[in-house]
Amino acid sequence: MSATAKAGAAVRPGSATGAGPGRILLLACAVTFLAFLDATVVNVAFPDLRTAFPDVPLPRLTWVVSAYAVFFAALLAAAGRLADVLGRRTLFLGSTLAFTLTSLAASAAPDAGLLIAARALQGAAAAGMLPAALGLVLAHTPAERRAAALGAWGAAGGLAAAVGPGLGGLLVEAWDWRAVFLVNVPLGTALWYAAVRGIPADPPGERRLPDLPGTAALALGIGAVVAGLSQGEEWGWASARVLVLLGGGAAAGLLALVRSRRHPAPALDLDLWRDRTFARANAVSLLFGAAMYAWLLTGPLFLSTHWHYPVLRAGLGVTPGAVLATAGALLVGRLVPARLRWAVVTGGALVFAVNCLLLWRWAEGSDGYAQVFLPAGLLGGLGIGTALTALSTAASAALPPTRFAAGTGLLLTTRQLGGGLGVAATAALLGRDAQGFPAVFLMCGLTALAAAAAGVAMRPRTG
Repeated sequence: MSATAKAGAAVRPGSATGAGPGRILLLACAVTFLAFLDATVVNVAFPDLRTAFPDVPLPRLTWVVSAYAVFFAALLAAAGRLADVLGRRTLFLGSTLAFTLTSLAASAAPDAGLLIAARALQGAAAAGMLPAALGLVLAHTPAERRAAALGAWGAAGGLAAAVGPGLGGLLVEAWDWRAVFLVNVPLGTALWYAAVRGIPADPPGERRLPDLPGTAALALGIGAVVAGLSQGEEWGWASARVLVLLGGGAAAGLLALVRSRRHPAPALDLDLWRDRTFARANAVSLLFGAAMYAWLLTGPLFLSTHWHYPVLRAGLGVTPGAVLATAGALLVGRLVPARLRWAVVTGGALVFAVNCLLLWRWAEGSDGYAQVFLPAGLLGGLGIGTALTALSTAASAALPPTRFAAGTGLLLTTRQLGGGLGVAATAALLGRDAQGFPAVFLMCGLTALAAAAAGVAMRPRTG
């Protein structure tokens, strides 16, 4: 059982020592905000990256986004188990410091290759921050306040999505793409120092290390498949390099799954998928993550390259949808009863699909932001906020409380995996045609429709 899962079982009111639950929740929300901010803020800086590295093909440059998502997805489950060995506080401090240092390295990268490497390490550090933060929240929050605390922790990611585009635009406009990474350095340093002073030590749990070969196989498998999809158009879909990447990635992923069925501390806790609702929620998460992350990357890129918006204006152009996503998440969390969560997941995915299909049909031949992009973006934000919130609550409700944190980590893993695949598909479509935005929007729309169909399958059985 992971550290975060055991925390859910062992919590009792008044268990915290040192800092109060409110301060620990604030620190946990802050690092979660940073982790998800870096998953979205780079999208606005991407046009500036293309200008800074004009000789780097687009499919290869998208690895600035994909490398973060791939390592984030592959290491989440292992990081949760690593907290069993090191302790939640130790993992929290170490991963926050690593995130700060890798952000500094990304901001100073002299070429695209080193930038991509720094982003991969940054994603690995973010994978450590999230389960450690969630475990601390569960361990130091009284049971009667835990639901509200978890809601605030989850909302931190939505707030990052709302703030990210505008903040990224401001930073790039004031300096250049390096600023979106450099801003993490003072923030991460301050959070690390506050955590050193404010989080009490917790004793390590069991000494069983996570399955390192299985975790490595999972990371290699995801990375190879994403690389094959990203480079297929540039190298040729029938080329030996692409076939080796796709075939080898599939084999490595299968090896990780096989090991996870047998290992006592697996890379992926497959037992969670025995629950029908949770398994189908993961299918929705994979599909919706692919559509959402592709759309989040393509929106600013479309505004800056097709409509020739400055970076700041492009960032502000996608902000209204992100704000509506946060509002939708808050409303769903407060108003939707458990029996209707599957319907909200389905409806949110359908609304998001409508946004993508509107952009596919009309955005290419229009230059009217208020007529096309703004209403479509508002629909997209509403779909994201409602679907993801209902999905998270439905998935966690399907599991016993002692496995809530482990289930949340696995749900995030499937979403990030879908995001990596969606960005890879975007790179392939835009690499074939620099103006191939309609194809990307169509892909996002069809993938969101598939997510809506999977949402219908989440409907509870009756009788």
